[in-house]
Amino acid sequence: MAIDRVPSLKRCRALGIEAAVVGLGKKSKRQVNRRTRKVSEYGMQLKEKQKAKFIYGVLEKQFRLYYDKAKKMQGVTGENLLILLERRLDNVVFRLGIASTRRQARQMVSHGHITVNGKRLDIPSAFVHANDVVGVKESSRSNELFKAIAESGNNLSVPAWLTAGELGGTVTRFPNRDEIDVPVDEQAIIELYSR
Repeated sequence: MAIDRVPSLKRCRALGIEAAVVGLGKKSKRQVNRRTRKVSEYGMQLKEKQKAKFIYGVLEKQFRLYYDKAKKMQGVTGENLLILLERRLDNVVFRLGIASTRRQARQMVSHGHITVNGKRLDIPSAFVHANDVVGVKESSRSNELFKAIAESGNNLSVPAWLTAGELGGTVTRFPNRDEIDVPVDEQAIIELYSR
């Protein structure tokens, strides 16, 4: 399995996004002293695609498959692409406040700590459906990390399409574009792939 090992703050600085979007609480102290050049239309579209891939932790091959799937769905392709990315299990774990970053959520899922409808699921890219119940496995709840998460009550900013409980929650419906707060221009991604 391929892994993106680029330092997160360095990547955020290069793409021009805040570290809080990825879930990091720290900021970079470095100042970028680059000459500003005029960015071509292709360069702008490529940057938007790289932003989306970095935020959701998806590599190129899988991202292209999501685009192909979104193109076949009814509705606007760009919105469908973002909805598919939001429906990933690791993203839902992050949105419920069980993990502080999407990378941590991915690790929790792949280590077998997360259940969907009472069954253990260790595939971070699995799609959740409406009325699915996502939670932490009973044997993992005694872990120090999950005890700390339960005491802190991390799920203060849960999106409207999820209902949160203690160390888990329910997917009530799929998100709308208005509820996805990712700073990505999905139309530029669609234009890039449709060249």
